[in-house]
Amino acid sequence: MSIALWVIAILLAGAFFAAGLGKITTTRPALAEKGMTYVEDFSDSQIKAIGWAEILGAIGLIVPMFVPGLQWLVIVAAFALGVVMIGAVAVHSRRQEKYTPALVLGALAVFLGVGRIVFGF
Repeated sequence: MSIALWVIAILLAGAFFAAGLGKITTTRPALAEKGMTYVEDFSDSQIKAIGWAEILGAIGLIVPMFVPGLQWLVIVAAFALGVVMIGAVAVHSRRQEKYTPALVLGALAVFLGVGRIVFGF
């Protein structure tokens, strides 16, 4: 089970890192043009903060693979990303937009956190 959890962690880290990088390197109008119309509800700094939260969460999912003693960080990062995705689902559903990707990513993040608590490292 540990290998499966690391595979999930790597896939989630890639998805969150890419999403976060897009948010911090792209202007808000450009994000809206790409179909991310939810950015209209947030300021530039809020979008950047969400992007940084996603990047830091992605790093927190991976770094413990290489640094002994930091395994607890996977659990914290997974649940924090789950909270970010709860917010994303709320925003998208309020705007009557598709929220399935955020729901799936959030569920996988919470599954990873619970899996690490139950099955260890």
